[in-house]
Amino acid sequence: MTSVSPTPPAHGHGHGHGHGPVPLGPTAARVVVGLLAAVAIVVVAGAVILWPSHRHIDIPLPYRSAGGAVATESGNVVAQDVAPCGSPSSGRVFAGDPAPPPAASTDIECRRSIVAIESGPNEGTRTLLEIVPGPGQPDPRAGDAVRLVRQTDASGSTIYSFDDYTRGGSLLLVVAAFVVAIVAVARWRGLRALLGLGITFGVLIVFTLPALLDGSAAMPVALVSGAVILYTVLYLAHGVNLRTSAALLGTLASMLVAAVASTAAIHLTHLTGLSEEQNTAVQAYVQHVSITGLLLAGFIIGSLGVLNDVTITQASAAFEIAAMDETATRRNIFTAAMRVGRDHIASTVYTLVLAYAGGALPLLLLFSVADSPLGDILTGDAVAVEIVRSAVGGIALALSVPLTTAIAVLLARPRSTTGPTPARRGRHAR
Repeated sequence: MTSVSPTPPAHGHGHGHGHGPVPLGPTAARVVVGLLAAVAIVVVAGAVILWPSHRHIDIPLPYRSAGGAVATESGNVVAQDVAPCGSPSSGRVFAGDPAPPPAASTDIECRRSIVAIESGPNEGTRTLLEIVPGPGQPDPRAGDAVRLVRQTDASGSTIYSFDDYTRGGSLLLVVAAFVVAIVAVARWRGLRALLGLGITFGVLIVFTLPALLDGSAAMPVALVSGAVILYTVLYLAHGVNLRTSAALLGTLASMLVAAVASTAAIHLTHLTGLSEEQNTAVQAYVQHVSITGLLLAGFIIGSLGVLNDVTITQASAAFEIAAMDETATRRNIFTAAMRVGRDHIASTVYTLVLAYAGGALPLLLLFSVADSPLGDILTGDAVAVEIVRSAVGGIALALSVPLTTAIAVLLARPRSTTGPTPARRGRHAR
């Protein structure tokens, strides 16, 4: 009996108080990685199931001519003047100068632009564009590069009309300035972020839009698309590590919250989306696509950018706070990171709402001069869509902060430091 010493149990008891419970960091890491792997498998399976069949969709009437899709050709404005409308050469193909309007033509004057056709079957000839001046009307001047719509009239003759300005070169300059600015400041990480941006557009073009056109349900398509984008963008821009994994899991959870909140809000408010011209065009010409489904998908995918911003910031804050004070408890790290998160929420909500308000400025301008009660304006479909969009994004944004912070804290503290201070451990040892 005397050979059995009570020291080991006492030592074990002291060890448990001195170093805390079994470390949760490695366990949490395995759980997070396992969850992300399981979600990735589900996403891949969902992409396979929802992969579009690329079935043939008839070209909507406004976008086709007798020969199929409307063809556009490049042109360059060589001269412009102001003269009475009604020239027989308007929209027609000619080689020299346009024919003058008939003597009995209307008194309405048009801006007449002579355009050299630079592509297509009539390359090397000219056409005349007559445009009545007015707000919002194009004003093609000499030297402008334009796109012309080439169609065939009832008699079989080719006619041309103005489509848009050619802005490929100027857009390329703007994009190049954007790329240079990002890479100059963020260096390789910025370059990887740009690559992730390209992959994002690829996912939308190759999978999301064709799947919606194929008639697939909007929510699973949006969730699968969003998950693929998040896995790619976060790991590509921020590296494969526990910090990024914490942000990714928090963002995926917040995206699911946004999906549930969007569905509930759309059904609760009976939003139709038909106040937007492009939605009415989709309903008229691509009738098998649900407009409310498009709204739902737009809400979900539109929330990813701001969620990504908040979650990666919260994960980084938690990891940095844990690294600066190795004695800080998980509770202290969580509390400190949440203070950062609250400030971030306050500023990001403004960003979210003002971004939507900026895009809706023309609509708000029309409402400002309309003789309608304010309540009718705010509850109308056009404004209600933006209000719900902002509210859903704000809900997902607010919940993403504690979700991501909690996950990051578990991963950032590999050993529990919730036990007594070193002084207390010394007294216990004595």
